[in-house]
Amino acid sequence: MIEEKKHKKVFVKGPISPGFIADSLAKHAAKHNIGAHSMFMGQVRADVKENGQVVTGIAYEAYQEMATETLHNIREDAFAKYSLTCMHIYHSLGLVKTGEISLFVFTSSAHRRAALEACDYLVERIKKEVQVWGKEILESGETVWKQPG
Repeated sequence: MIEEKKHKKVFVKGPISPGFIADSLAKHAAKHNIGAHSMFMGQVRADVKENGQVVTGIAYEAYQEMATETLHNIREDAFAKYSLTCMHIYHSLGLVKTGEISLFVFTSSAHRRAALEACDYLVERIKKEVQVWGKEILESGETVWKQPG
């Protein structure tokens, strides 16, 4: 279920499904001015923490109003900087288990360089600036705040 926000649909409850990603790509087949797509899919890793416990998932939280505004500004900056046809950004809220997708960034342009560079630019800015936090769930059930990076 996607929640409608002020500027654009951004947040997805739970993991972002492979079907949602495939559908997003399929919807662009009718746009004949697009020559390239670039996608980033952030997947939850089963990291081993210092205490030897394995991460089994991440519970994401956000200050949604502020995060949506920040994402809108990042989107506008990317459209101004790169020659894009379109872009989509989706981020999970709630529990996402290891192996599941929590961030999906999708850029499209007439040429590959703009799509590739814009996608990388967006991911870096999202990770640094957007008001989304994750609590790593360890196999013991203990939780620890995920460190940025």
